[in-house]
Amino acid sequence: MSALAAAPTALRAPSLSTIGMSKAFGALLALDDVSIEVAPGSVHALLGENGAGKSTLVKCIMGFYRQDRGQVLLDGEEVAIRSPRDAQAAGIGMVYQHFTLVPSLTAAENLFVARANAPAFIDWGREKAKLDAFMARMPFRVPLDIPVADLSAGEKQKLEILKLLALDQRFLILDEPTSVLTPDEADEVLGLLGAMARRGEITVLMITHKFREVSAYADAVTVLRRGRRVGGGPAKALTVEEMSRLMIGDTPIRERAARAPVGDRTVLELAGLFAENPDGSRAIAEISLKIKAGEIVGIAGVSGNGQAALVEALSGQRPLSDGRIFVRDEPFEPTRDDYHRFKVFGLPEEPLRNAAVPRMSVAENIAFRSFDRPPIAKLGWWLSPGPMRARAQALIERYRVKTPSPETPIASLSGGNVQRAILARELSGDVDVLIVANPCFGLDFASVAEIRAQILDARNRGAAVLLVSEDLDEILELSDRVAVMSEGRIVHVAEIDKTDRTTIGKHMAGSHHPEPA
Repeated sequence: MSALAAAPTALRAPSLSTIGMSKAFGALLALDDVSIEVAPGSVHALLGENGAGKSTLVKCIMGFYRQDRGQVLLDGEEVAIRSPRDAQAAGIGMVYQHFTLVPSLTAAENLFVARANAPAFIDWGREKAKLDAFMARMPFRVPLDIPVADLSAGEKQKLEILKLLALDQRFLILDEPTSVLTPDEADEVLGLLGAMARRGEITVLMITHKFREVSAYADAVTVLRRGRRVGGGPAKALTVEEMSRLMIGDTPIRERAARAPVGDRTVLELAGLFAENPDGSRAIAEISLKIKAGEIVGIAGVSGNGQAALVEALSGQRPLSDGRIFVRDEPFEPTRDDYHRFKVFGLPEEPLRNAAVPRMSVAENIAFRSFDRPPIAKLGWWLSPGPMRARAQALIERYRVKTPSPETPIASLSGGNVQRAILARELSGDVDVLIVANPCFGLDFASVAEIRAQILDARNRGAAVLLVSEDLDEILELSDRVAVMSEGRIVHVAEIDKTDRTTIGKHMAGSHHPEPA
């Protein structure tokens, strides 16, 4: 498209339907006769667990995959979509989970280079006038002359949407559109898109796992499970319990134990921690926090505000430039010996990459904490495979790890079972300190319930738990206290029953000065 989209006319929002969509990858039937109807001018939520077929369906609609059977209808007419270029020509666009913007270019330059036939020479005076006219019609406001790298996550998400609207894409597919936004930003973006849909300007198909947003902003819902459509209907007619039951079917969900009282003694203390990035810039600064026995302190924040650096510092993957760590009032260094001595354990983000050796067996990965100690280690260096395998088998059964055998490479397990295996290793002994980061990201309902129950069990046994999560619902559900990180600092600390989502969201956006922990 050689110019920005013309001023919208009334009722341009298209309808979209799929009829009998099926797609197989070898023996795996990823989509099985899926038919959905998205009404024009609506916000339609697509729900389902990992592996339910959501991504496969939208990739077929977008032309990344060719369905084996089935049709895509736009405004009641079949359209042949063989590539993303065909989807764009049909007015179908997608905002992905991860940004596709060029960080070094300004917002205006990103809007320009998104065109399929952008000219080699640019009359910026003329283009700026067109951009101003385009932006005047849009509900979003984004600084056009600032490099994308300097925009907030919310501004980047708005720019991704503006990019599609500038290309005259009127059917928008949004993949977890609020995963990097604060609660206020999420409400703003979804509210404005909903208003555009109600005016008949766009139609939205939204993949999400956040029931609160479905109930607040969606007009209709479709639920997929194991590649099939299993239900749906008007969003207002479905309760959260009904939607979750459609997603998980008859899978048993573990219930969590009641909360034991928080202890009196401080177990983990972070005292003025500082750490730098490889380029010398500040990663975290003045991180001070005390966590008591039997307490979960949740670290909330928008991705990229120092949470990952904090976990790396606590695990020894990033050196501290200043500050000290204490466990039960004694200095702690993140070494293997101190981890064992002070009974500190952890579940890092993406455990298959950060806490496991993918090609080694489940038994060998479970033994990483104990391979150099009896009964697995004999004579100080000799590994005894019998006790290692027996211990692994016992933990596999106790933590319900689904694996063909203890000798199976851990990389062949599902994400939830990798998490269970690593938790089995980390929680099988006495735990005084537990550090977990985004423990349930990308997992199915049953695995989420199991992992959260195990974390709460560790807390109830007296562990001091530091929970770092970008899922605010998870923070609110599990934590006794919440600490918000923004720009590498802790800017807000509160007991969970003395704060709320709105207050936490404002601090996540960086609008307040640091408070004492």
